[in-house]
Amino acid sequence: MLRPDSAPTNAAVGGAKRSRQNGKAWVWGLGIVALVIAGGWWHHAHQANAQGSASAQGGPAGPGGPGGPGSAGRRFGAGNRAQPVSVEPVRLHDLHVSVDAIGTLAANNTATVHVQVSGVLQALLFKEGQLVQKGQSLARIDPRAFAAALEQSEGALQRDKAQLDNARVDLKRYQDLVAKDAAPKQQLDTQVALVRQLEGTVVSDQAAVDTARLQLSYCNVIAPISGRAGLKQVDLGNIVSPSDANGVVVLAQTQPIALTFSVPSVNLSKIADRMNAHQTLVVEAWDRDGKTKLAEGRIASRDNAIDLATDTIKLKALFDNRDDSLFPNQAVRVRLQLDTLPQHLAVPSAAVQRGADGFYVYVVNADQSVSARKVVPGTVDGDWTAVDGAVQPGESVVIDGIDRLRDGAKVEVIAADPSKRAGAQPNKAHAGRRGASSTAGSASGAAGEHADAWRQRQGSANAASAPSSAVSGTWANRLPPDVAAKIEQMSPEERRAFFDKRRAERAASGN
Repeated sequence: MLRPDSAPTNAAVGGAKRSRQNGKAWVWGLGIVALVIAGGWWHHAHQANAQGSASAQGGPAGPGGPGGPGSAGRRFGAGNRAQPVSVEPVRLHDLHVSVDAIGTLAANNTATVHVQVSGVLQALLFKEGQLVQKGQSLARIDPRAFAAALEQSEGALQRDKAQLDNARVDLKRYQDLVAKDAAPKQQLDTQVALVRQLEGTVVSDQAAVDTARLQLSYCNVIAPISGRAGLKQVDLGNIVSPSDANGVVVLAQTQPIALTFSVPSVNLSKIADRMNAHQTLVVEAWDRDGKTKLAEGRIASRDNAIDLATDTIKLKALFDNRDDSLFPNQAVRVRLQLDTLPQHLAVPSAAVQRGADGFYVYVVNADQSVSARKVVPGTVDGDWTAVDGAVQPGESVVIDGIDRLRDGAKVEVIAADPSKRAGAQPNKAHAGRRGASSTAGSASGAAGEHADAWRQRQGSANAASAPSSAVSGTWANRLPPDVAAKIEQMSPEERRAFFDKRRAERAASGN
């Protein structure tokens, strides 16, 4: 049973509960409002950053800005703005069908000059690195001992010749006596044998003389082949002998010089046909970078078997090397010319692109628009590629700036060489201003001057892609004069790439 004062007490309790619930609702409401305000502030800041990025790139933010519906249009031509490109005309070229390889040069002949008799080395008659001719004297050994041996042999020869002459006189006398029965025949036979014995002795003595004379001649060391002398292997005053491993000097015949290299065996039939028909196969030797042609030679011979491990055939070429530009053991790039395509349609290799439907090139039309033409590439000769397709000689194909093009896009033709483009060289006034503003405090002003000069030369049509957007923006105080000058000389696509890289670096660093 309730007490009389229970109702007022319950009402008071209910009111207190409702008051606490109303307080919580107000707190939640204030929190939601704070979140909405924070979200609006973040959205505003994000839009401001997007507009700054778009202005740095040269285009407004929003639907046409980065990431918006119009971003694809800016990627391929920045809307309707003409894209700067470099072009080259299609030409008729004599293209060489060639095979590239890596080869090693070697001396056509190499000889290690050894002495043939032992003795003291008295003289070296050559200079290191000198070209010597076959038969030229290179060194001299002390000849006195060999000269004495020769004299001794000659003396023995003269003695035995005198004995032979005396024996022949006695033989004649015995022959007369035996004919008259004045002497026994046995004595005659003995004299005949003595004469023959002395004749053999004289022949032996003559051989000894010849040997001694030959040994004496070996004291003069001569060049067995013509070639270039290397470094000396022995010094004066040393005793040298034929058993010395290093010899006196090494001669290398480098005129002509040989080049050995390997090509895929699939080319063997063409090479064999040309060689069997006694046609000259031209071989070019280039430096390792493939930019400088060193010499031109011809194929001299081929190996008698294919290397199973590499499926290649080894070839040997000879180069006259009159200017001594090639050295033994030098590694070079090799270009073997197998055939020539006379007056074939060719385009620069940089113009040929590959897409989903095959290979194509961009041709610049008369209205400064580009159209994609399908081609079939063929032989590559240096910077030119043979093509078959819907292109004609004299038409201009794009070689630089292709990545920002699409079929029908408008283009502006600029020089392929950056140094030949308009405004590439800053004038002296700019140079003077750069020198006067070399301090860090005036870097921003110098960069602005370069940007203003750039805009005056390029005109308002391309001002959106000028470095002024970056110079006058958030990077105004960060660009030194040399960077501003560098940006000024860039093409539009190079500038966009530069600023894209800078924005990526800032994003990565968290600034």
